[in-house]
Order: sequence, then structure tokens, then C-alpha cells
Amino acid sequence: MCGLAGFISPRTQFSNDELNRIVVDMADMLQHRGPDDAGSWCDQHDGIALAHRRLSIIDLSKHGHQPMISTTGRYILSYNGEIYNFQEIKKQLLAEGAWFSGDSDTEVLLEAIEYWGIESSLKKLVGMFAFAVWDKTDKVLYLARDRIGEKPLYYGWHHSSFLFASEIKALKKFPLWKPEIDRHALSLYMRYSYIPAPCSIYKKLKKLRPGTFLKIPLARMQDESVIPVEYWSATDVIQAGINAPFTGSEEEAISSLHHLFRTTIENKLISDVPLGAFLSGGIDSSLIVSLMQEQSQIPVRTFTIGFDEKGFDEAQDAKAVARHLGTEHTELYVKPREAMDVISELPHIYCEPFADSSQIPTWLVSRLAKQYVTVSLSGDGGDELFCGYNRYYWARSIHQKTARLPAGLRMGISHSIQRVPPEMLDRLFGFLSKGIPGRYRYHQAGDKLHKIAKVLSAKDKSEVYQQLISQTLYPEQLVIGLTESACAMPMPEMESMHEHFEHYMMHLDLLGYLPGDILTKLDRASMAVSLEARVPFLDHRIIEYAWKLPLSVKLKGRQGKWILRQILNRYIPQSMIDRPKRGFGIPLAQWLKGPLKEWAEQLLSASRLEQEGYLNIACASRLWDEHQSGKHDHSAILWNILMFQSWLDDN
Repeated sequence: MCGLAGFISPRTQFSNDELNRIVVDMADMLQHRGPDDAGSWCDQHDGIALAHRRLSIIDLSKHGHQPMISTTGRYILSYNGEIYNFQEIKKQLLAEGAWFSGDSDTEVLLEAIEYWGIESSLKKLVGMFAFAVWDKTDKVLYLARDRIGEKPLYYGWHHSSFLFASEIKALKKFPLWKPEIDRHALSLYMRYSYIPAPCSIYKKLKKLRPGTFLKIPLARMQDESVIPVEYWSATDVIQAGINAPFTGSEEEAISSLHHLFRTTIENKLISDVPLGAFLSGGIDSSLIVSLMQEQSQIPVRTFTIGFDEKGFDEAQDAKAVARHLGTEHTELYVKPREAMDVISELPHIYCEPFADSSQIPTWLVSRLAKQYVTVSLSGDGGDELFCGYNRYYWARSIHQKTARLPAGLRMGISHSIQRVPPEMLDRLFGFLSKGIPGRYRYHQAGDKLHKIAKVLSAKDKSEVYQQLISQTLYPEQLVIGLTESACAMPMPEMESMHEHFEHYMMHLDLLGYLPGDILTKLDRASMAVSLEARVPFLDHRIIEYAWKLPLSVKLKGRQGKWILRQILNRYIPQSMIDRPKRGFGIPLAQWLKGPLKEWAEQLLSASRLEQEGYLNIACASRLWDEHQSGKHDHSAILWNILMFQSWLDDN
């Protein structure tokens, strides 16, 4: 895993030394992504500069140094990622006459481009990646990003230059960098807790969409209308699965997926450095670790963190799974003060505003793992592919049962529920559930009821989904200078593709929430401590297979991820994983009323908000006062606001 940065600036007439100094300064801002090696390449004639920071994973020798030049000298590559099938591709290239000096996947990628071109090479890759490659012959820069968006890549135009980097912080080192905050992107952030691609927090700066590459000819370098080319489409994959679904038995589906997972895990274990896995004790991470341990001759290293707060601790579950599988397990119980100390680091870790509060435990478990390994496998992606989120089935159920009720009645019930604070509902359900076995109790019942209330007020499926994923439905009331609510999700037109509401929501999560939130969180948190995180569920072959499967093998009754459970039952007793789903979160609502209160009030002061000029003072104050009084749990939208305010401080 690595970091890359570069620019094309033909009109500025930088000397070669100046080009090199600037691009090295840019890349040095990414040292956390690549502490093991650094390199740069410049061409004064064309005004182009590429730089690289390396985290050495495969072929630790100098043969993996970047930027790397192809054997003919035509292509120069700066690359971040892992190509898991590089050995297979290497055999194909050797058969066609290629020659290799080392054993890195970087060299294989570069020679693939030399022999087959950009698009054909991208379609052959199995991996996670973002890269920049300069074609000296045709004077063309290519930028590319992996299919699902595991690795980040920003690009944009600044004055007379074209800039790109793994993270925005590298661009700050470019001369005359004076970006302007995009209020439309800010409103998207306030709605979703992240900024969906292709937007970024700054005007004229974009994220490259997953599954695309960008072609920038030197002659058209300042043409800002250039459109990325799609080489892989999640929507096309989903449509193909609908058109040609799996027709075998449930047992055949289980066996086929089991075999595919084994192959995928085998690919993901390729490493020349120590490797382990995050283990929460949930279905996804437990399945990953089970398959890893099955293929390992020694105990797999596993890592988890725990909290003393009831309802937020999974460490005991993880320990039980680790003991059963025989892993070498490391756990760390985190005190509230330790977790809160991370908050001051978040604006620097996340180069644009980001507010999924599980960013804190994700960084903590990454830091723990880095003490022992350089690569860690993660169970992310299982929920979106195999119907794991509880909201998938209960949103459909609630909507179907209440859609025929008069709109006024639904709105009245919704408002009545939301008037009762979640904490009070939690206490009520806790009292009513005394004597009921733990696995049948509702975890955070108050939050779930408030989500149900949102569904009740929605008029159609598209609005149900928007209600569920939005922290605020009216960002124009919060962000100054907006005339209408920003919405990035193309929902209504996709409804007709799907017979099942659950698949419709999973489709949209695969396009938006997964890359924008989950993978952003994982990448920045792990790379902040120079740890490579691999995500086996997001091998595109698993994604393609999952979308061929009928909903009936993913969801049975109210139990999601049914097919994953059947595979996992072959390794772990069902009783160890048959429990309510928990999020990987922190007790944010309580902390904002207690130990974080003073910090938050400073960031939300009226004088400060007025001076900055981005957020409506009255709206922010109302949200804060209602949360403090217990009238409403506004912790999610308040965290969005607070993370933006903290990010402003750091930028």
C-alpha cells in the first residue's frame, strides 16, 4: 500500500529541480501511506512530475521502487495497491515475450499496460488500486481506480495545472494552492456524513469514481470537461445477475460460494511481510478468519478492541471465536479518555470532512494491529452483498404494512415516536425484556424505533432509502448559501430493476455508502498508521457471484446473511454467532452530554460560526440544545457538524 502524487504544469516553466522539489514535498505529506521508500520522476519539457511513497508488501527489494519505468521507457507508473493475481498475469506476459527484473506486482502492472494498453489491463486485474501512468510517446496521463473504490484518488485543475494525489493533503504543497470550499459538497456531507464521489469538499477538485480511468492528453490538459471512462460497472454487474441468475440448489450455492471464498482468501494471503486480521466476533470477520486459519500452518494473528460501555463491546465475542479457531489473539480494552484523545487526530487522518463515528474504533484497532503486522484482512462488504443490515428487511416490512395508511396518520405516528428520546425508549425496552434471552433482545431499541419513524413518514421506496441514510433531510437549513437540498443518490430510476426492495437498497449502498463511507473509513484509518487493509468480500468475482444469487439465500425471515452463516457453521458453532447485530461504534450520544460537551460547545460557539460563515447559527444551536435536554438524539448530525468544524481548524 502506498501514496502517490503528481501534476502536469506545462505553462509554468518550472525547472527540473523545481518540478522535483514540489512533487517530493507533495508526496512527503503522504509518508504515513508509504514510510519505507520514496521516489520521483520529472520531465521539464512536458512539465510533468510524478512521486511515490512506498509501503513495502511484495518484493521488498529495490526492484519495487517507484515511480517505475517500463522496459521500453514509454510508460512511467506511480501505483498504490495490490494486484492479487499478478503471478497469473506475469505468466501470460512471459509467454508473450515480456522480461522482468524483479518480483513486484508493480512491474507486472506496468508491463501489462505496455503490452495490452490501459483498459484491457484494467479488466484483467484482481485487486485494489489507484495509479497514475504517463505515456511519453503519446503525451497522455492516465489515472485509474479499482472497481469498487478501495483506494482513493483525487484530481483537479488549479490555475494552469492539473493535479492529482491519493489524499488532498498532498495538494496543499503545490504552489499557489488556494482552494474554495464547495457548499454543495458540504450539504452532501451534512446529509450523508461523507462526500460522495465525484465531489470533494473543494470546487474543481474531484474524486475519481470507482471502476473508471481518466485520460488526460497533454494537448487538452486544461479541458475540464473530460469524462472518466468506465471499465467496470456495479450496475451492469447487478443487471447481468438479474438476467442470468443462479439456478442451482441452496446447497450448491453454499458450496460454490465456499469454494470462491477459499480461492479469494488464498489470493489475499500473498505477502512478504507479517499478516493478520481484524476480528469483531461477527459473521463477516469470523468467516474471514476461519478461512485464513484453515489455510495457515501457524495460528493467524487476530485483533480486536473493546469498550467497557454496555452495548458497545464485542471483545468477548471476538475472544470466544479466536479461542475456538486457535488464533493468536490480541485485544485491547479502550477507556473513554483514550478513544476521545483520537478525536484531535481525525481532521488530519481524513483529508476532507468525514463523520462516521466508528472511525475512532477503526483507527484504534488499526493502531493495535500495526504493532504486530503490516497487513490486516477486514470483513467489510459482507453486509452490502449478502443483506446483512437489519434495515434492509424491516424497512421493507414497515413500508409494505403502512404504505396504505393515510399519509396524515403515518406522519402523526412518526412524529409521536420521535418525540420520545431514544434513551427513554431504551429504558422502557430494557424493563420489558427482563427475563428474555439476550439473543432475542433489541440492542439500542430507541435508535431503531426512531429509524422506523423515519420510514413511516416516507411516501415511496426511494424516499424510504433516503430517510434511512440521511442524517438530515434538510441540509439547506443548516448550510448557508444553499437554495435547495442536495441529493446525490439516483434512486427512483433504479427501482424498476429490482423485484425486491432489499436488493434495491443493497444496490444503492454498493454504489454510495460502501465506497464513500465504509471504504474511506478503512483506508484512511489503516493507512494513517501505515497498515495495509485488505477486503476479501470485495473481490469483484465475489460481487458478481453474490448478485446472481436469489434474495432467498441471503435473507430468510428476519435473518440476513443466511448463506454466509451456513458456511461459517462449518467452522464455528452456531450458538457463538447467533446474537443481535452490533455496530462498530462508540457511545456518542452520551459522550456529547458528558466528556465531549465542553469541546463541542467551543466548536459550536455563535461567534465562531458567524465568523466562518458556513453554518446557520440558529439551526446548529437548536440541534445542540435539543440533544442536551434529551428531547431528541441529534448525535449523528451534531457529529457531522463537529467533524466539519474540527476539519476547518486543521485546514
